[in-house]
Amino acid sequence: MKTRTYFFLILVISLFNLTAFGQDEGETTKGFDKSKLFFGGYFGISFGNSTFVNVSPQVGYRFNNWFAAGAGVNFIYSNFLYYDIYGNKDYRYEYGSTGLNIFGRVYPIQFAFLQLQPEINYIWGKEKFYNPAFEYKLDPKFRPTLLAGVGAAIPAGRGAILLMLQYDLIQSENPASPYGRNPFFSMGFTF
Repeated sequence: MKTRTYFFLILVISLFNLTAFGQDEGETTKGFDKSKLFFGGYFGISFGNSTFVNVSPQVGYRFNNWFAAGAGVNFIYSNFLYYDIYGNKDYRYEYGSTGLNIFGRVYPIQFAFLQLQPEINYIWGKEKFYNPAFEYKLDPKFRPTLLAGVGAAIPAGRGAILLMLQYDLIQSENPASPYGRNPFFSMGFTF
């Protein structure tokens, strides 16, 4: 476990050290520039036997051509209904997560970036079995996550479409990560 902690600290320190060298020559610091603000996030929804809702808005600031940072909120809800081999309801799994995050992006080239996103999430859920009838509730808990990823910002009008491959580096056991145990793709937007 200590090796993981050292890895996270080195990754975070490296991310912020890159910003110190990220200023372009000739760039002057004028204070806050509202034209460098950006808004965006992630949104997903599906319905049916499986319901999934993801609403995760973010706001950020582009400090220079090499570094951007910001903060956001996230809400994820999923509800899956499973059937037995005879087509009868077997069980339903309901899961929710809401939280706060901060993120830092380093752009080694213009449209590609590396991102680190620490989060704190409040997680709840339950499983309902139909035959025999039984319901199990998860103990609601706060759970940290640390998403690391690589992505591309594809220009689209006055903004960009964000395509990312991310992974939760912490992977605690109880409760499990809201992002699963495997790398995952996400798509968002920024303007």
